[in-house]
Amino acid sequence: MTSPPPPAATATGAAFQPVVSPAPESTSAPGKPSPGPGPANSIPNLRDRIPKLEPRRRREPEPANPQPVPGTPPLPPLPDLSTIKFQTPSRRILTPKDHALFLASPTYELVVSFIFHLSESVANKPISSAPTSSVTPTVQALLDILTEIEELCRSTPPDDSSGSRFGNKTFRTFIDKVKSRTPHFLSLLKLPSQHATSAAPELSTYLHHSFGNPSRIDYGSGHELNFFLFLLCLHLLSLLPPSTFSSLVLVIFPKYLSLMRLVQLTYYLEPAGSHGVWGLDDYQFLPFLFGSSQLLGHKYITPRSIHQALTLEQFGPEYLYLNQVAFVNSTKTVQGLRWHSPMLDDISSAKSWTKIEGGMRKMFVKEVLGKLPVMQHFLFGGLIPATEEMGSLAEQQPELTEEELENGKLEIFDDSEGKRHVHQQAVGWGDCCGIKVPSSLAAAEEMRKRGMGGPGLRRIPFD
Repeated sequence: MTSPPPPAATATGAAFQPVVSPAPESTSAPGKPSPGPGPANSIPNLRDRIPKLEPRRRREPEPANPQPVPGTPPLPPLPDLSTIKFQTPSRRILTPKDHALFLASPTYELVVSFIFHLSESVANKPISSAPTSSVTPTVQALLDILTEIEELCRSTPPDDSSGSRFGNKTFRTFIDKVKSRTPHFLSLLKLPSQHATSAAPELSTYLHHSFGNPSRIDYGSGHELNFFLFLLCLHLLSLLPPSTFSSLVLVIFPKYLSLMRLVQLTYYLEPAGSHGVWGLDDYQFLPFLFGSSQLLGHKYITPRSIHQALTLEQFGPEYLYLNQVAFVNSTKTVQGLRWHSPMLDDISSAKSWTKIEGGMRKMFVKEVLGKLPVMQHFLFGGLIPATEEMGSLAEQQPELTEEELENGKLEIFDDSEGKRHVHQQAVGWGDCCGIKVPSSLAAAEEMRKRGMGGPGLRRIPFD
């Protein structure tokens, strides 16, 4: 059977198109989609339902840091000693105006430059890396002086009859012994012969104030700064060139810290101007600045490592920051940085040592040199001079700003030595010497002496 022939083409040559019957009308309710295939106009337009694509907005640049990391000013040239008027250092910062004059003076730049150059000299350097060539005769003499002062401390035991946690009065006897030996100490330094006699009172004063205040029996970061002012004077006398800076931090400073820890433990020195747990440390500041510089770029010791006892034990002798944290832990009556040193605990969350080192620079400028209650005890002499205007308003009450009125009135007091200085009467404890504060170090030592401390530290409940 043959198939039917194909349809014939039309006259125009177009192929035959089959006839499509119309689709049946939809029986669904209006507004509802048809249950089966329907005309094209019943398909929803998805373009109206898809959110319009818009280019992502560029993130606005973060505002510049209102407090940039302080840079290191260049070291000024050494002074012409023939033009220096050597004198016994004295206080010259007595009012807010005096303090403002200091912050704008060359002496401020000199102190910042010296401290920051010391910090930069030990960047990425452990204590054991100190080159022997940097231990000059003057550096060795400084080591001998600190060793003799340590022997004076050991030969002057405290009076334990009172059992008090406050400062032991035998500390004054120790300071008297240091003063009596000071001429011998200065002879070891081989001062320039033409200036040895005239510079002696200036150097002696800074050295005596490096170990604490015998009247209040306290010690703080201001006394630590006085020790570095003593070293600064030796630098200005051309005895400590920049080539010795690393040895001052890696050799001399650890010896000074060891001595001061012995003095603190022996005589229960009260923390001068302590902020309690909200302070960085009861006594020291510079171990954290120099120590963070040592750890810049370290491959595996991170800021969080201060919570690891094994890291502190193994690397504490090499890095000042870790060593100071280990000492703080050993002198507290509770366990855990977050309980006894929350500020150190907070700092440990920083991403890098660069961040911490920059923060320590800011803190030195703002919290040490920038605080009137601290800097009122700063001593000025011939090598570290004050401006002529500083101290001229000693008999006048300082003019108060709105911030000072809000935080508490500033008043000028006479201390037990008859020297006028400023106290800030704010809510809570002041920043100076208004309230005697027993040290936590003394509390821990008394507990150990009485057999109450046990082999370890007391833990906080639920820790």
